Amino acid sequence: QVQLVESGGDLVQPGGSLRLSCATSGISFRHYAIGWFRQAPGKEREGALCISTADDITYIADSVKGRFTISRDNAKNIAYLQMNNLKPEDTAVYYCAAGVFYRGNYYLNWDEYHYWGQGTQVTVSS
Repeated sequence: QVQLVESGGDLVQPGGSLRLSCATSGISFRHYAIGWFRQAPGKEREGALCISTADDITYIADSVKGRFTISRDNAKNIAYLQMNNLKPEDTAVYYCAAGVFYRGNYYLNWDEYHYWGQGTQVTVSS
């Protein structure tokens, strides 16, 4: 059974930092690309914020570039999203997703991924 479990969401003040985790099981993690997505209240889910592919390609969306980074630990089957200088507009449910893609490719659409987590809430407010 495949599971992706996000954790680390919290209430944080503007300018603060959080690190989200995506713990996986049931997949050969090192062969999967991991993407982080978010959905703000009343809005549609955005395209990928950050992606880490199986062949070490990293994608960071312009909207979070310079503030968010993605990393992965293939030995522990966990991916991370480090979020710095958080803003109120970063408030959302954050999701991770896993997908197997051809070498050198990655996808920004949620629908292209094969497995998804249930999300973790991040609230940025003073």
